[in-house]
Amino acid sequence: MPFIVIEGLDGSGGQTQTDLLKEVFKMNKVPFSFVKSPDYKHPIGNLFYEYLTGKVDLTTEQVFLLCAMDVLNSVPKIKKGLKEKNHFVIADRYITSTLAYNDAKGLSISKGLKLIEPLEFPKADLIIYLDIDPKTSMKRKMQEKGHLDIHEQDAEYLGKVKKSYYKQIDKDIMGKWIVVDGEKNIKDVSKEVMKLIRKHFRF
Repeated sequence: MPFIVIEGLDGSGGQTQTDLLKEVFKMNKVPFSFVKSPDYKHPIGNLFYEYLTGKVDLTTEQVFLLCAMDVLNSVPKIKKGLKEKNHFVIADRYITSTLAYNDAKGLSISKGLKLIEPLEFPKADLIIYLDIDPKTSMKRKMQEKGHLDIHEQDAEYLGKVKKSYYKQIDKDIMGKWIVVDGEKNIKDVSKEVMKLIRKHFRF
């Protein structure tokens, strides 16, 4: 059944919007599964966190494979959910994040797709990209945490990541992409997200 991914730069509101979406599904008694990347509680996700905080030095290729492995942990749950009738799968980020953030570091999306091809990541039915400016990303993450990791503190890099996302959007890589203005307030973004989902899946 439908596989929905919420994507965007750090601070775009992905976690908030997936949480709100889950609440709507619960209220409407719509069965769903939820996955999130990265999973910092898992050893793989924790190693990525160590990299983000500057405690571990990794090459771009190592980071790509590490992140791909993190997402791969969710694939069995995704595939199981997709086999169930009238069941939604919601993802807060997906392999599409891995492609975007590493393309911005020089590992091209085409090369990334070749690396993950044997792993058979399921394609999403809908990928909602919450579009924000890199400066908004930095501002929101600073307000949230009081500090920024090595990705969040680099506006130039975040700008490249945004361009990388649009490379995927333009070609509908890994699924059907739709852009939502993430600069709006949480309530308005949520309304737009729900409008899109109801339009596409009519639940």
